[in-house]
Amino acid sequence: MSWPDTFLTLTTSSPHSGILHTMKPVSIRIRPGTTADLPQVHHLVCELATYEREPDAVNASIPDYIRDFDHNWFQFLIAETNDSIVGTAIFYYGYSTWKGRMIYLEDLIVTASYRQQGIGTRIFHQLLEMAQNQGIRQIKWQVLAWNEPALAFYAKHKASIETGWWNGRIVLSPSAE
Repeated sequence: MSWPDTFLTLTTSSPHSGILHTMKPVSIRIRPGTTADLPQVHHLVCELATYEREPDAVNASIPDYIRDFDHNWFQFLIAETNDSIVGTAIFYYGYSTWKGRMIYLEDLIVTASYRQQGIGTRIFHQLLEMAQNQGIRQIKWQVLAWNEPALAFYAKHKASIETGWWNGRIVLSPSAE
């Protein structure tokens, strides 16, 4: 699959001035992630954990990421400028007994200095297109109830946010490998 380069002309409005201004055009490329990208992806995940008020919750290390990526436990898309990775969508395939093939979107992250510029939308649309082309029937994810920017983002994309389901979890100690 070919992943085209795209140039975004970013128009933003300052919440303080109410004036629209055009930012310098930024070249953003969306592509599949590689093992070499994982240290920067880990950094983005740590940034997200801090934003989500859980700065010490990331226990998976870069070597864990490399091992698990190399064994196809997850995949990811990258949004990059000419010199750095500024966003990612980390996902894996699953199966819904009700819907069939699905993708679980673990994280959709855009680094703070690049938010509100359409990059998250580009990554999300690329994931949706990829899923559609593969016959995936649904994409699922979680969003924190207090994360209003994320809730607004998903609402803008016509996603349904399920509030009637409770999440269950058991955290296991890693076994010796």
